[in-house]
Amino acid sequence: MNMTFKATVAASALFASAFAAGATELRLSHQWSTADVRHQVAQIVADEVAAAGVDLEIKIFPSKSLFKPREQYKPLSRGQLDMTVFPLSYAGGQQPAYNLTLMPGLVKNHDHAARLNESDFMGKIEEIMAGDDVMVLVHGYLAGGFVGKDKCITKPEDVQGLQTRAAGKAFEQMLAGAGASIASMASSEIYNAMQTGVLNAANTSSSSFVSYRIYEQVACYTPASDFALWFMYQPLLMNKSTFDGLSAEQQEALMAAAAKAEAFYLEEAKKQDAASAQTFEENGVQIANMTLEEFDAWRALAQETSYKAFIDETPGGQELLDLALSVE
Repeated sequence: MNMTFKATVAASALFASAFAAGATELRLSHQWSTADVRHQVAQIVADEVAAAGVDLEIKIFPSKSLFKPREQYKPLSRGQLDMTVFPLSYAGGQQPAYNLTLMPGLVKNHDHAARLNESDFMGKIEEIMAGDDVMVLVHGYLAGGFVGKDKCITKPEDVQGLQTRAAGKAFEQMLAGAGASIASMASSEIYNAMQTGVLNAANTSSSSFVSYRIYEQVACYTPASDFALWFMYQPLLMNKSTFDGLSAEQQEALMAAAAKAEAFYLEEAKKQDAASAQTFEENGVQIANMTLEEFDAWRALAQETSYKAFIDETPGGQELLDLALSVE
């Protein structure tokens, strides 16, 4: 009896030590489907880290299954969530500077976006994140466009009188300046809002337009082409204390995985725009490309509305805007 008890205790101790030596599990949350490029970016990081054999496992919770789309930054900063792929401007309420990562006409194309990621402007944004115990693992900008339920939207007057979903505060300000009524919601809610007549128009990323099958609800699509008004910074973020608590080996594996994912993200982001236009066209939706003249009209409107409001509302806003505009 005594021997059995000792054996049981020994077996329990062995199991406990094996469990303690097991892989560290990190939880990664995002709002998109598993078909979306942002999920693929997260999956690359998870797969690469698993293959590195450093006792680190990343469990992904897609499709807003863990946290609501806009409510991931606070749990991340508090250490209740380890990682997220997150449109940073969603946290513009907490940190007004983040609204600059979704500003009309600020980013010209994907290569310009990549240069912004390496700039002093992004350095300032990362300093603000660090104050919230947040760090960037994978940089990434996605472009996007407009959809109209009944007509094409390429210039400011096209949205006058329409109920429009804009992605981010700055776009809401610009579109309101053009005479649109604004309905705020996550991109995952656009389909139902279009279907029920709540929305006449929307803008979001090329990737979201496809992954949420918005082509089933609209008559016309203005994709990001030579002129893309809409660029949104959507990085893979991590709680900094969680990262700092990992072993050097685990940190190295995570950074190597992040570098691979970031290269994929940039290339894939470029492909997303053309692929989205093709998908919409194949589904019988009219394609309308924005001209330079129309782009300039939007940017002029943005300077009077979004840029002005950002400077007025954000401490150090002019300096941040100037830093972003200085990146060629």
